[in-house]
Amino acid sequence: SDFSGDYMRVSDEKGDEQFEIYCPERLRAFLQQTPNAGRFILAKNLNQGLGYNAVEHRFRRWRKSLGDNATKYTLHGLRKLAIIQLAESGATDAEIQAITNQSAEMVAYYRKKASRKILSRNAIKRAERNKNET
Repeated sequence: SDFSGDYMRVSDEKGDEQFEIYCPERLRAFLQQTPNAGRFILAKNLNQGLGYNAVEHRFRRWRKSLGDNATKYTLHGLRKLAIIQLAESGATDAEIQAITNQSAEMVAYYRKKASRKILSRNAIKRAERNKNET
């Protein structure tokens, strides 16, 4: 029930909020192929979802299987990575906030970590497209 068409309802446990965001096509395709035998995708049982600690434990176990170079990956870092990737794709701060539910200050902080090379390439290409359209 957390998916309706192109949108999904997500929970931000820190802020005790639920909100709807657009579900990326890659995630929709993955979810369509994932067996679902209960109310939750990441399920403890038929009626209960996995809690943060259980997900984090599985994430650490997966990370350990990657070897020494994987220690830089953290579950908490996924939202940070999303902010960086959205910034590099040209998303505005307001769009990033709508997706990640982060404060303007946190979005600005993580945006600084976006690749200057990628940001500059995307900005120049966008400017060139706009110039060619006029």
